[in-house]
Amino acid sequence: MGKMTLGNAKFTSVFAVTLLTLLAFVPSSIAFGVDAPMKVIVTGAAGRTGKLVFSSLNKDNRFQAVGLVRTEKSAKKLVKTTKCGLDHVVVSDVTKLLSDEDEEVSSIPKGLDGAEAIVICTSAVPAISKTSVVKAMLKIPLNLVRGKKAFNFRDLKFVYKPGQYPEKVDYEGQKAQIDLAKNLGMRQIVIVSSMGGTDPSNFLNSIGKDKDGNGNGDILLWKRKAEKYLIEETGLEYTIIHPGGLRKPADKPEELILDVDDKLLKNEKRSISREDVAQLCMAALTVGRGKKVSFDCIAREVDEGKAVKSAEEALTEFLETGKTADYSL
Repeated sequence: MGKMTLGNAKFTSVFAVTLLTLLAFVPSSIAFGVDAPMKVIVTGAAGRTGKLVFSSLNKDNRFQAVGLVRTEKSAKKLVKTTKCGLDHVVVSDVTKLLSDEDEEVSSIPKGLDGAEAIVICTSAVPAISKTSVVKAMLKIPLNLVRGKKAFNFRDLKFVYKPGQYPEKVDYEGQKAQIDLAKNLGMRQIVIVSSMGGTDPSNFLNSIGKDKDGNGNGDILLWKRKAEKYLIEETGLEYTIIHPGGLRKPADKPEELILDVDDKLLKNEKRSISREDVAQLCMAALTVGRGKKVSFDCIAREVDEGKAVKSAEEALTEFLETGKTADYSL
C-alpha cells in the first residue's frame, strides 16, 4: 500500500470540506434518500376540529403541518396547546386571502410556500343571541304555571358576528382558500364540510335568519356552493368530507360509515367524533391522494371485540366503490 503524500492529504481534506459544504445546503431527506415530509396547511387550526387535524399532522413525521389562524391570540393558544414551534403557525384572515380576481400577490401570507396540500376546517360559527336568553328567562314563571319546562332551549336564537356569516366565511372565504391553493401550486385540497347540503330546508340553514326568512343564514348552501366551485372550476384533486353532528369520542368502540348524498341522515344516530374526522383528513392526504371524491360520514357503535377498520382502511374501501356526491341534487 502506497504512503499518503502531503498532496494527497491536502486533496482529501479539500474534498471533504467541499462535500460537507454542499450537504449543508441539501435537505437531509434528499441527501440520505429519505422521503421529505408533506407540507400541509390547516386553516381554521384554532377551531375544535381544525386543532385536532393540525395536532395529528404535527405528531406524524410524514407531514409538516402549518396552522393558519385568524388572530395573534389564537396563534399563541395553538402554540401552547399543541406545543408546536412558532414557525408552524401563520396568522391570516381567510376572508381576506388572495383570490383569482386580486392582483396583489403580497396578500399571500408568508410561510405557506412549498405546501402540497391544504385542509380547510374554517366555518362560520353562530353565537347565542343575548336578547333571546333574556326573553327565555322572562318566560320561566309562566312556563312553571303552565306545567312546562322552566327554560325552553328552543326559544334561544343564534346569530353570526358581523363579517363572520356563512356567505363571507363558507363561500367567499373558502373560495379564497381554494384560489390560494391553486396560486401556490398545491395538488390537493381537503375540505371539512357538513352533511345536509342537499336540503335547503335543513334547520342549520335557518340559523342567522329572522322569522320571515331574512338574514345571513343558509350555511349549508354556501358551503355547497364553494364545493361546487372547487369541483367544477379548478381541476385540483380533492376530498370533501361531510360529517354528521360533531361530538366527543364515544366510550365504546365505533366504526366509520361512509356514504353519499345525505343518505346517512336517515339513521337514528348520525354523529361522529371530531377525532374521527381528523383521522379521515389524514387518510385523505394519504390514500386519497390523486382522487376526486366527496362523501358523508358518521360513526356507529360496534360489539365489544369486533375489529374496527382504521380511517385509512375505511376510506380505501369506500374509494373502491367509486361513489362520490352528486352535486346536481
